[in-house]
Amino acid sequence: MLLDVVHPLRLGLKNSGQDTTIEALRDVWRIADEAGFDHVWVFDHLASIGTVGPDRPVYEGWALQAAIAQATSRVRIGCMVTGNTYRNPALLAKLAVTVDHLSGGRLEFGIGAAWAEIEHQMYGIEGLDHRVGRLRESLEVITSLWTKDRTTLDGRYYHFNDAIGNPKPVQKPHPPIWIGAGGPQMMEVVVRFADVWNCAGASTPQEAAEKGKMLEAACEQAGRDPASIRRSVQHGSVQDGWDGRNRGRLLDIVGQYFERGFTEQVIYLPGPDHVRVAEGVAEALPELRSALVR
Repeated sequence: MLLDVVHPLRLGLKNSGQDTTIEALRDVWRIADEAGFDHVWVFDHLASIGTVGPDRPVYEGWALQAAIAQATSRVRIGCMVTGNTYRNPALLAKLAVTVDHLSGGRLEFGIGAAWAEIEHQMYGIEGLDHRVGRLRESLEVITSLWTKDRTTLDGRYYHFNDAIGNPKPVQKPHPPIWIGAGGPQMMEVVVRFADVWNCAGASTPQEAAEKGKMLEAACEQAGRDPASIRRSVQHGSVQDGWDGRNRGRLLDIVGQYFERGFTEQVIYLPGPDHVRVAEGVAEALPELRSALVR
């Protein structure tokens, strides 16, 4: 099903922070800033993910976002997505506010329930078994710390008593919240808290559109206009059929997602030469901007 697109197409680059170098990260951030991309992204893992196993080098996502804030002047900044279980929500709220101030109000706050079992096992991190409930409570705390003088919550997972969260974010009422979600329970969290839904668990535009039906159903049940939630997707992997070189294939992917309502698109930069791929995408940016509903 093709959708009437109500939001403009916005495009970003992502060098996740895995199997890369600080120099390559800085180069990608510079390209994103200078070429006119809307946002630039990292990820949030403590050990490497994917078929390479857990022992590849990985940099910490919130430290990288602080570095992006200092290295850029225009492009918006995000982590796709923060694993909620890795940090106490008060710490996460403080990290986000700090990056929002460092960047002059350019933070896009990406968060999800977390999923990497091996990280929780290796590092003794608790909470994966009740991750959706934890995320719901965490977002309640974080948004309260961002917007209220004091926060009190006696929840199932978190307990706060007259807690202070200062300074408040630069962006009002707070940075845009992006939530990665792919199932019915998580869609309820999206509908309650998100400005942007990031589609998880879909490898094609058709599958992403099917996931969107869950979002629409959750919006209907909660009485929220589904058009008030922007739809986002990350693509650029081998599964998408893009090798980092074929411009025509990338244009096709962007167009297919756009015509299905996914107006926030994050282009993942496959390695090993992240910078070369970023430069190629930057050259294609004017064509990508003109992607139209077919």
